[in-house]
Amino acid sequence: MSDLKGSLSMKRTRLQQLRRRWFEILEPAAGGDWASLISDVVLVTLIFLNALAFVLGTVDEIVQQFGPQLDFILYASVVVFSAEYAMRVWVCVEHPLRRDGHPLWSRLRYMVTPLALVDLIAILPFYFGPGSGIDLRILRVLSMLRFLRIARYSSAFQLFGRVLYRESRSLLGVLLILTALLLIAASGMYAIEGNVQPEAFGDIPSAMWWAMATLTTIGYGDVIPATALGKWFAGLIMIFGVGIFALPIGILSNGFAMEVNQRNFVVTWNMISKVGLFSKLDASEIAEIMDLLKSRHLPKGTTIVRAGDVTDAMYFVVTGEVVVKTGGQTLRLGAGEHFGETALLAQDLNMLSAKTATACDLLELDAHDFNYLLTQNTHLQADFKAIADERLKTK
Repeated sequence: MSDLKGSLSMKRTRLQQLRRRWFEILEPAAGGDWASLISDVVLVTLIFLNALAFVLGTVDEIVQQFGPQLDFILYASVVVFSAEYAMRVWVCVEHPLRRDGHPLWSRLRYMVTPLALVDLIAILPFYFGPGSGIDLRILRVLSMLRFLRIARYSSAFQLFGRVLYRESRSLLGVLLILTALLLIAASGMYAIEGNVQPEAFGDIPSAMWWAMATLTTIGYGDVIPATALGKWFAGLIMIFGVGIFALPIGILSNGFAMEVNQRNFVVTWNMISKVGLFSKLDASEIAEIMDLLKSRHLPKGTTIVRAGDVTDAMYFVVTGEVVVKTGGQTLRLGAGEHFGETALLAQDLNMLSAKTATACDLLELDAHDFNYLLTQNTHLQADFKAIADERLKTK
């Protein structure tokens, strides 16, 4: 009996490990996970091919010549997306926020998330088919939602979604103001031009077409006021329209700036925290250093400082490796290490050369800010000097 229980427990453990591995594969690729990277590339490529096949499938000449090929792409993508959706529902319980809940409720909560609903709506039109009685053009347009699945792999889509969520209250306020202005404009033209142009302004719903076209500054010109008072009122509405549509642009621009600044803050904070030299600093000191450092991403083989050039900064290696020649030594520095302080402290600004051995993320601190940092943090000055003295010793 105990052997049976042990066997079942082992099977459950293996199943859980398999599920967790598939969760890692289906999530956007983390560094070094080639299976997840291949999965991302295949799915993104299939999304673009599916969108292209859908667009080309609306052109009769192309359908007559390449119809079977386009159908194959659409059918193959539906099969893959359906399998992916089923797999995501199965592995979603491995998400850190869902591991503690009941598997059934965790899966139901996942299925009503925006991305999961997009996945579902993107494949449902295929299963309805011609026998559902729904216009095929509507089903095809719904299937075009498959392209929105790119949001899972695009940081730009995710950034836009976060901005919309963050500024949702402000945007809702602008929408309410726009609705009120739309009603005022339509009601005003109904009162002024209703008797003169009953076909265009005979009722408020009809006048709303003109009001919307005017407020959005599009102005089709198909409906225009005929009276002097109507023209004066229309001009006033145009001015309000320019102002009201500037509001959401300003809100979104500010939201994007705040989101980008927040992301840069988090990234820089994480980069600084990986530098061992700063491990003893408190939050206020790290925040001060963040204002001094500049982050740089360099590909493999990039020359940071040439031999004989003036060294005007020191650098902290966050990721990757850098080959540094200084004080008669050749050093290979990795994550958490730094270079350039030796030249700055020794006042010999031509003693350093450095080149990236791999792709690297660096933090740069120029000479002026370096001196300021040392005057404000005496313990860092001692640490830098000890490291510089060690590196100045030739082999």
